[in-house]
Amino acid sequence: MIKIIDINFQGYKSAVACFLIKSETNLILVETGPSNSYSQIEKKILELGEDVNKIKHVFVTHIHLDHSGGAWRFAKNGATIYVHPKGASHLENPEKLINSATMIYGDKMDMLWGKVDKIDSKQIYSVRDNELIKVDNYKFKALYTPGHASHHIAWKLNNVIFTGDVAGAKIKNGPVMPACPPPDINLELWEKSIKIIEKEKPTKLYLTHFGEHHNIKDHFEKLRKTLKLWFDWIKKNELKYKNNEILTYKFNDYVLGEIKKENISEELINQYFAANPPYMSVAGIKRYWKKKHENK
Repeated sequence: MIKIIDINFQGYKSAVACFLIKSETNLILVETGPSNSYSQIEKKILELGEDVNKIKHVFVTHIHLDHSGGAWRFAKNGATIYVHPKGASHLENPEKLINSATMIYGDKMDMLWGKVDKIDSKQIYSVRDNELIKVDNYKFKALYTPGHASHHIAWKLNNVIFTGDVAGAKIKNGPVMPACPPPDINLELWEKSIKIIEKEKPTKLYLTHFGEHHNIKDHFEKLRKTLKLWFDWIKKNELKYKNNEILTYKFNDYVLGEIKKENISEELINQYFAANPPYMSVAGIKRYWKKKHENK
């Protein structure tokens, strides 16, 4: 049984999730959220009649702070953290990760993510592509799925896949929106990763942003369409708006306009912007086009 834990990120419901799974003798967590959400996760798990200290296996999709910033808290309780090899060193020594995030978030770092601490290497397991991790009667299959991040893993369990950010964000009846932060957004690799997930023929996707989704064919069609629209918009308009602040403002306005076409509530729009602020994607997509141009 998979339980969706809403961490109430920054006070917003249905923005960021982690997933609790109970096996024969273990509690398993997929994603951790940031460390300042630990007490909220602890409370939600207690409401389910379980003890957060008994979580000994934590599977993270990648090392962005909304997905694994709190991994060290669970490691201190004795959990093993399963992660892509490219992410493992950053969990062991998060200094570079912290510095990179601080360049983006500035003085909002602590408010958004809380403390980021190191994890003992003995508690970090670097996972190979397609490796099966067995926990009691469950087998988790690691699917290397770059595009959003070079160190991204989607985790398959039976007929469901925990997609991290490679399947984008979809909250309730809202649209499918990609998250395209720097530094290693790659549109071609992203398409390959979508095909990897489709080839596994899952019956459900569990999105960190947010929850359980069934209509997989439609979901990926919409993700592909929006990726193309966003990348084309930035390519076209970064020459028109050479001032980055103006470009970011205009892109934010464009995305807001597209979301409003879905006739969803103001509350849901705010949840989207909390989970996946559009300004983050400007820098990521600009970097993609810059690298593309340099490699010609």
